[in-house]
Amino acid sequence: MKSKFSKTWISSKQPRKQVKFRANAPTHIKRNFLGTPLDKPLKEKYGVRSITIRKGDEVKIMRGKFNGKIGKVSKVDIKNTRIQIGGVQREKRGGGEKLETWFHPSKVKIISLEDSDKRRLKRIKKIEEKKETKEVNKRKAKDAHKEK
Repeated sequence: MKSKFSKTWISSKQPRKQVKFRANAPTHIKRNFLGTPLDKPLKEKYGVRSITIRKGDEVKIMRGKFNGKIGKVSKVDIKNTRIQIGGVQREKRGGGEKLETWFHPSKVKIISLEDSDKRRLKRIKKIEEKKETKEVNKRKAKDAHKEK
């Protein structure tokens, strides 16, 4: 099996090809795999279901042993598609030493966004505006169709 990333590959039903695509993807594409769902109030505020997670975002863990814990994202590993949450630690197998735990971004939910980056918020607002214009256009099309 070739390890080179294919730009022309679209999709496949075969899990082995899906895994290969994700594993061999360059980091600028792997960054898109860090999409994390937003909490309900944020969904309503921004009109977006999920967004790429960043260091400083406050998240709630939704699955696993640490289910329900809240913390800030301290590290984001794009290469391995994992995040570390400050204050959430597990014990090392052999002894009582504490280690930071890595989580997959899909297993957490963003509670509050780190808002120091204005470009990030601007992008969310652009998406929101696009959705609003689509809705307005749909309404206009319906009204025009009713008049005929």
